Amino acid sequence: MFSRLSRLSRTRVLAVCAVPVASLLAVAALAPLPFTVAQPGQTTNVLGSDRGKPVITITGAPVRPTQGQLRMTTIVATGPSVDVDLGDIAGAWVRKDRAVLPRDSVYPSGRSDEEIEKHNTAEMLKSQNSAVDAALGYLKEDPAKVKVTLNLADVGGPSAGLLFSLGIVDKLAGDGAGGDLTGGRNIAGTGTIDADGKVGAVGGVALKTQAAARDGATVFLVPKAECAIAEEQLPEGMTLIPVTGLTDAVSSLKALQKGGSIPKC
Repeated sequence: MFSRLSRLSRTRVLAVCAVPVASLLAVAALAPLPFTVAQPGQTTNVLGSDRGKPVITITGAPVRPTQGQLRMTTIVATGPSVDVDLGDIAGAWVRKDRAVLPRDSVYPSGRSDEEIEKHNTAEMLKSQNSAVDAALGYLKEDPAKVKVTLNLADVGGPSAGLLFSLGIVDKLAGDGAGGDLTGGRNIAGTGTIDADGKVGAVGGVALKTQAAARDGATVFLVPKAECAIAEEQLPEGMTLIPVTGLTDAVSSLKALQKGGSIPKC
């Protein structure tokens, strides 16, 4: 076999080799890969309504009217059972409003679409409970007396926790001096939160800042651990504020309203 190949011209050898290589590339381009393609998703003002219902409803304590907006942000990703091929990935890589993410970083591995949907719903409910506990704990309100109901349709996962907590704080206490926590601004952000008010990383922040800018936000609260990622493609005119907990998020918004110094990434 080697002796016969040695008698072929270089051009013929290259041509013969190119046929299987091209075939392999064609197959590779169509083969499903373990990735998800994501893009900026919806944002929702937690101080407002979703599908005609208030996102935050509070009973058992005086609720103040609010100005400004606190927008939770999302990404939209190809579903866990959707095949993503090399062409999809190549197309996403050349666009600033797309991101290629390992599928396991977006969806729990080894589960069906139905199981993942249930998981995301459960994570959202857990996040809402933690957000209520964190906000009432920060305000020193008695959870046995003050009841908070959160309503947000078609959104799963825990990443809205920080914004839920801030919305509750704004509705109950504002800035603590008769004004709004937002200072009338359109403020967006993302971050998980636990019952003690600690903020955690979420992923997809570069896409979320784009969603926020699209919907008019000029300030974005980001978990401190994800500052560098958020800065990579930060929309022009967007102020980025790193946070580690509910307390410093509230303090930063108060400082922003008064024109004081705020943390920077």
